[in-house]
Amino acid sequence: MKVQILAAAALLASTVSASVTLPRAWMTINPDDKIKKEKFKGETRYLTWMADSQIKRGVAPTNAYTTSACYSGIMLAYNATGDSKYLNYVKYQLDILLYPAQDGSIVLYNGSNSIDDIRIGHSFLDIYEATGKDIYLKAASLLKKQIDGSRRTPAGGFYHRYPDYIDQMWLDGIYMLDVFYSRWVSKFENNNSTAWDDIANQYDLIDAGTTINKATLGLPVHGFDVSKKSVWADPVTGAAPHVWNRAVGWYIMALVDSLDYFPASHPGRARMLKYLQSVSDAIVAAQDARTKGWWLIMTPGYEGKSGNYIESTGSSMFVYGLFKALRKGYIKGEKYRRSALQGYKLMTESFVSESTPSGELNLEWGVQTGSLSSNGTFEYYASMPIFQNDLKGVAPFMFAAYEYELQK
Repeated sequence: MKVQILAAAALLASTVSASVTLPRAWMTINPDDKIKKEKFKGETRYLTWMADSQIKRGVAPTNAYTTSACYSGIMLAYNATGDSKYLNYVKYQLDILLYPAQDGSIVLYNGSNSIDDIRIGHSFLDIYEATGKDIYLKAASLLKKQIDGSRRTPAGGFYHRYPDYIDQMWLDGIYMLDVFYSRWVSKFENNNSTAWDDIANQYDLIDAGTTINKATLGLPVHGFDVSKKSVWADPVTGAAPHVWNRAVGWYIMALVDSLDYFPASHPGRARMLKYLQSVSDAIVAAQDARTKGWWLIMTPGYEGKSGNYIESTGSSMFVYGLFKALRKGYIKGEKYRRSALQGYKLMTESFVSESTPSGELNLEWGVQTGSLSSNGTFEYYASMPIFQNDLKGVAPFMFAAYEYELQK
């Protein structure tokens, strides 16, 4: 009997320890695949490393702005390499949103009143331009229709979300709505001067409303409330009390991306270039001298305050914005390039970790959220949790890595 028990135990041990090779699944990168690091001009290619890592981790196929931003980063990997796996991945993810109707309607989209939900329009336009299939254009047109019906402040600025944030404009919303608005008008309504006036007006309003406090040294605060009724709103100006790094990051990204489409002949372009110059100068001046990154709360005087820290998502956005503005000739000067290179070095040396032995690249030190649905205090922003691989950081990390490659 004892011999039989020992034999059974040995058989079980050999069965458990034996390696079973699983069949390939439908995923672009399977869970047991090891991520391979590539080189670009002799350096680690962080763009494809992060894109491959995020594809392996998986992205929930929703119409969220975080998801769309991640898809844009993966599409940059496609643009840089020509590898169809990136295009096919994004297309597959979007096709899930179009199932089962297959008529251009988007699953779970019901005429949202949040301008965050407009960001997914870029992803549909990307796949439309890659495939020429009208179903993706039809889906994107739903987001343009949402813009046309969005509620506005008395001066014509888009509410961040109705009815939750009546009379409020946030820096985040400029990125979510106005870049897509610019892209759509450039592609389909380029002679629509009223639309271009409208887009320029959004930048005029957000600049005026968020840089009114000279104590922020040119850095825009998170948003403003025209009605001055929000708990965080200054009773005189309506401005929010703090400079939150990711909000400023959304803003500089909105400027450099919208300028891709904005007509050279329109007077609003010169004003947008002025806003970009101003925020670029303020960002460079606010860069931490020791780490070369940027604080979560950038309000002057709060550097090093207990609870504040050098944060990765906003820092990645600044690196992208500065690199792209330089490449496009929107700003000029060695100080901007030096700042961007220093920030990129921090991104790729201190903000990331590598999973072993599987090889995924992880982004650390990213704040999960920050919102003016709060009281807008320093304590609120500083209390938000830090997430690994938050898509609000993974996406701009890929944007910045793409721009780094272009300037080499």
